Amino acid sequence: MKLAQLAKVIRSKNAGALLLTLDVMFSRDEEYNRVVASNALNSHVIATLYGVNPNDVDIIEYPVANAIKITMPRTIPSGHPGDGDVYGAQQHAPLLNIEVH
Repeated sequence: MKLAQLAKVIRSKNAGALLLTLDVMFSRDEEYNRVVASNALNSHVIATLYGVNPNDVDIIEYPVANAIKITMPRTIPSGHPGDGDVYGAQQHAPLLNIEVH
């Protein structure tokens, strides 16, 4: 099943000019626990999708909120020439098709 089918919200935003944050939130414990147990969202998967070093990817699980927060460096700083998404709000799309087993 795809992550987009399990999560209630998948979004992205800047965490300053140099960092990007991805939030994945779930309605129920079952979906959250399934994704966490699958290890489908790990630093190597995220690094591959976003072209960053796996050591620069921070993944924080919030079981009380049924949420996962991922933070990593932006490949192009916000507002820099060549930046097509100054707010970082359109960067969540690569997460949508991640397969969760």
